[in-house]
Amino acid sequence: MPVYEYRHTEAPGEGCGEVFEVYQPITEARLENCPHCGGPVERLLFAAAISTPHTNTELKNLGFTKLVKRDDGVYENVTRSGEEKKYMTRGDASSVPDIRSKIAD
Repeated sequence: MPVYEYRHTEAPGEGCGEVFEVYQPITEARLENCPHCGGPVERLLFAAAISTPHTNTELKNLGFTKLVKRDDGVYENVTRSGEEKKYMTRGDASSVPDIRSKIAD
């Protein structure tokens, strides 16, 4: 169930903070009044937390291939595994990472 943040638009009542969180189903209407003091409130928008891999090892463990440009037409495969070549070179099909080995059904 999503957590929504609300803020009092006027002075909060006794024992209420200015901002509070409420667990609400998405289908439920937004609150217009504080459930504790009855004062008027507005729902706040905030960014969702999204976790992204930070290291080459994390990318590799998730099955991604990361290529870093080293020269004109030369890319280093910093997430290589198994028999993959360290460098991918333009025009050399054998240096292309084997994506099929990383894909699972």
